[in-house]
Amino acid sequence: MRLRVVHTVPALRRSVAQWRAAGEPIALVPTMGALHAGHVALVHAAKRRARRVVVSIFVNPEQFAPEEDLDKYPRTFAADLATLGKLPVDLVWAPSTQVMYPPGFSTRVHPEGPAAAGLEDKFRPRFFSGVATVCAKLLVQCMPDYATFGEKDYQQLKVVSRMAKDLDLPTRILAVSTVRENDGLALSSRNAYLSVSERASASTLYRVLEQCAAEIASGASPARVLDEGGAEIERAGFVLDYLEARHAETLSRISSLQDGPVRLLVAARLDTTRLIDNVAV
Repeated sequence: MRLRVVHTVPALRRSVAQWRAAGEPIALVPTMGALHAGHVALVHAAKRRARRVVVSIFVNPEQFAPEEDLDKYPRTFAADLATLGKLPVDLVWAPSTQVMYPPGFSTRVHPEGPAAAGLEDKFRPRFFSGVATVCAKLLVQCMPDYATFGEKDYQQLKVVSRMAKDLDLPTRILAVSTVRENDGLALSSRNAYLSVSERASASTLYRVLEQCAAEIASGASPARVLDEGGAEIERAGFVLDYLEARHAETLSRISSLQDGPVRLLVAARLDTTRLIDNVAV
């Protein structure tokens, strides 16, 4: 069967209404395209929970600052459809910017809590407003029972989870484990920007995260461990934005393992490519 692609809200809602009438659970996989094995894992996780799977493909301009890489963000729509055609996907929701943000659009979601933790929001001030706005729209448009998000973008996962709960949206947000290359590098569309030498250095992030998590779990001081880990990341050629231990749910600062479940989060740049990652302690 040919994969169905819709580009308008009425067409999307007609499909959703038919599934609802038949009592079929629906799961949404929100993406910005440039699909890789991490997105495939999201689709399979969605299918394990729901009879019907919708994948959205929309490069959201609202989450890019003026100096960021919106124009060069990879757009591989034909290849993405070929990938999805081999997966248990019932519908692709591919709205245009004009459909998502029509003339006169003036309502935006400005999240707080995990969105104001001093991590990604410190370096990308408008990012989570853009993410929360587009995710709110996608959840209202598709009305899924479930939506899958990868743990690689951990702060984003927590922001969307909090937003769905706070706004009483009838969607359960499902976290899906990060998919990694053989050397541990988290899969990301931005990995395509890395040169050969940068790619060889990139796995340092995950190695250091795992090393730091093991030491903290053994009782070492998080502050000391993270200082040493940050220095090691910088020796590998990165410019470090942050390497921090945070409460795994609220993303508030912690000083010891006793402060609650702990997540280590890192962001660093190799030349112009910015990579993020995280692990549980």
